[in-house]
Amino acid sequence: MDRKDLANLIFPDVKDYTYYEEKYTKRDLPEGAQVLRYAPSPTGFVHIGGLYQSLIAKKIAKQTGGIFYVRIEDTDQKREIENGASQILQALKDYDVFPDETINIDGSDNGNYGPYMQSKRKDIYQSYAKKLLEEGNAYPCFCSPEELDKIRGDQEKAKERTGYYGKWTKCRNMPIDMAIEKIKNGDSYIVRFKSPGNPDKKIKHKDVIKGSIEFPENDQDIVIIKSDGLPTYHFAHAIDDHLMGTTIVTRGDEWVASIPLHLQLFYVLGFRAPKYAHNAPLMKIDGDSKRKLSKRKDPEAAVSYYKEEGIPKQSVKEYLMNIANSNFEIWRKQNPEKSMNKFEFDIKKMGVSGALFDMVKMLDVSKNVISKYTAEEVYNQSYEWAKEYDKELLEMLENKEYSLKVLGIERGNNKPRKDIAKWSDVKDIIYYMYPEKFNKNEQFEYQKVNEKSEIEKIVKLYFEKYYNESDDKQTWFDKMKDLAEELGYAREVKEYKANPENYKGHVGDISTVIRITITGRCNTPDLYEIMQVLGKDELMKRI
Repeated sequence: MDRKDLANLIFPDVKDYTYYEEKYTKRDLPEGAQVLRYAPSPTGFVHIGGLYQSLIAKKIAKQTGGIFYVRIEDTDQKREIENGASQILQALKDYDVFPDETINIDGSDNGNYGPYMQSKRKDIYQSYAKKLLEEGNAYPCFCSPEELDKIRGDQEKAKERTGYYGKWTKCRNMPIDMAIEKIKNGDSYIVRFKSPGNPDKKIKHKDVIKGSIEFPENDQDIVIIKSDGLPTYHFAHAIDDHLMGTTIVTRGDEWVASIPLHLQLFYVLGFRAPKYAHNAPLMKIDGDSKRKLSKRKDPEAAVSYYKEEGIPKQSVKEYLMNIANSNFEIWRKQNPEKSMNKFEFDIKKMGVSGALFDMVKMLDVSKNVISKYTAEEVYNQSYEWAKEYDKELLEMLENKEYSLKVLGIERGNNKPRKDIAKWSDVKDIIYYMYPEKFNKNEQFEYQKVNEKSEIEKIVKLYFEKYYNESDDKQTWFDKMKDLAEELGYAREVKEYKANPENYKGHVGDISTVIRITITGRCNTPDLYEIMQVLGKDELMKRI
């Protein structure tokens, strides 16, 4: 009996690997085009880091005339959640980062290099495992979980590296006849890679982001085919990236330690390895230190969080691009009206250390994004959000004509309002503009001018003598200055600052009294526009 007999016994019905080499032909793409993928496991909610990876991968692919595809790595079926794959694809669709190739929502394939779900590629992996068995680069291992636990325990006692390597490889040199006999007897087994590595030797690798790195060679005989016939991640990804034509693998730097193993697998399988780009994880300030953004501790780690809060997808993407390439922020200031698709992303400018994920910064970015929206866009998006998350806001927005006027205040000019960061802000920001919501009996907190008699004097004189609903903005402002002068306030702030002893205050103090009286707030968008939208009848009711 020889290795071929052993391989045929373990994998009797699989096609020869050459079938797949011929089936998955080299992609016909222009020179310099890159093929990148996002390869998530459907084992939990969609992490913001996954969206980050996808955004980067798609950006590079589109810039180079290449392909971005999604491959669902579902070989760990014990941890898979229901509808996990469809949740991933829906999240990418929601954020306009949908791949060129992947599985469709109904489970069919969209692309010529599928199946794009690993559990459907079982025969492919077994074909290449059979090849390794025939070549003597893999072998069946019959060690029970208890035996493996004992090996680990002995290694720990001896203060040696844990794993299945060197003198600890009980099944590595088992005679072929004995292995065949065990299999025929029904003994349980898995298939291991027979590593040719020597840890006393070094390999040098040039990472696209991290630069040159040196490692000891891999000598671990890892599992490549589990007892259920499915592959491990390490083995599957090498075969898939080869057959699907991946040229750059972007992934988190927690995978850096796997480089020696992965390069070794590519070499032994006879494949050309892709380039690897290991990006720093998304970090968060926690007290006096930084830590990774956590699925368990941080609600913002879930992509669903942004939808629930009403943070526009464009805001999320612009913030993530800012983390990925720090020069994006400067580019955006120089090109405020351009689509972010015009930004030339440079993977080599990605940071080597942990990228700080800052929700305050994201909300600042979001304020800028929303400030460029038309009133119609703000209305449509906040209305859609309210349908699912805020029935009171939805009720307020039912009067579309009036709501568009409210949301149009200080919008579309050179210095648009920047008070909305997310749709969950909208209700509180516009509440006072709705007569049925405004509480006329509330005791408002006035600012510098807070004596009741002075407040009454200002309000009464303004509305009896100066207010005219038909005034344009300049006329309105001039009348506000006239009111200030008549009551002993400076017409200009600079006049007051030059000689404060000569005045009760300045025109800004006067307008603040009017503002608080009709809105209940000291900080609002443009007062003139607010008064125009509310109209004379409502203003009179309020004062």
